[in-house]
Amino acid sequence: MDGYFDEFRMNVKYYRDRRGMTQAELAVQADCSNGLIGNIEAGNTHPSFDTIVALARALGVHPADLFLRNASETRREIKIYLKETLHRELDRLVDSGFPL
Repeated sequence: MDGYFDEFRMNVKYYRDRRGMTQAELAVQADCSNGLIGNIEAGNTHPSFDTIVALARALGVHPADLFLRNASETRREIKIYLKETLHRELDRLVDSGFPL
């Protein structure tokens, strides 16, 4: 379980830094204390589910991205790829006269 928490706390800091936010700014946006953000990033405390969701919202990411960086981006890319690939394949089948 600690491996997940290490990923989580590092990703909170990563997305916070990426957005140019201080811990205090993130705390205000996530409606929590500055100390809580510091303790999360230092690995001293585990946030509640509600706090995880609030942090993700404040950072502009999906909560899954806090555990697996860019998880939502990867999922979105896969969805787009499959949609485009399946659309082309269906067009090819219809154009070839494949009985539906």
